[in-house]
Amino acid sequence: MGSIYLIRHGQASLGAENYDVLSPMGIEQSKILGEHYHRTGLTFDRSYAGEMDRQIDTGKYALAQMPGSDQQILCEPAFNEYAADTVMQTYLPKVAEAEPDAMHYVQNAGQYRKEFQKIFSQVITLWITETKEVSGCEPWSAFVDRVKGGLARVLEDAPRGQNIAIFTSGGAITAALQLITQMPATSAFELNWQIVNTSVSRLQYGKNKLSLASFNNQAHLDLHQQPDCITYR
Repeated sequence: MGSIYLIRHGQASLGAENYDVLSPMGIEQSKILGEHYHRTGLTFDRSYAGEMDRQIDTGKYALAQMPGSDQQILCEPAFNEYAADTVMQTYLPKVAEAEPDAMHYVQNAGQYRKEFQKIFSQVITLWITETKEVSGCEPWSAFVDRVKGGLARVLEDAPRGQNIAIFTSGGAITAALQLITQMPATSAFELNWQIVNTSVSRLQYGKNKLSLASFNNQAHLDLHQQPDCITYR
């Protein structure tokens, strides 16, 4: 059996002008991950990432600490995160009808992280339970199909027994989790909120088979013994 390591990106820049940039903590988390795997002797035969800077840079910083791994990162757009800004613009007005301060919390997310998470969770729930397709907003079902296609292409090119890294985002990991376990989307997103930056969810693959071996492993951060390194956004 081979292994696919779904790695969430390091902490991004919530509240900044450009979210798609690793924060200093995100860079540190990525390096800690690579150093941990180097110490354990794990190497990656192949690595993928979506097109987002936070995904690619997490891979670069981690792989730089793993000299025995292939340093090339292959681009696979299927592992891009869902368009959170579009989802927010589409469903936030409905949430704001019941939450008058919703827009304020979203516009000042860096200051109101807990309040922002509450609003964001409500927006996501509306999105994944929407039964009618909304123009200009990728449905959850289409997003899951996109991730499914990406995994299929990775498996098509994967020799037996390889260790493959995919540097991606929480939504894509959630989609993969739903695909494999067939749990309802709402249940999958309950787990999504627990996915730690640079945590690892491992899939095992064999001939015509893909299974979940572990979820949200953060051993590299726990062993680092710095609680501030454990972040969720």
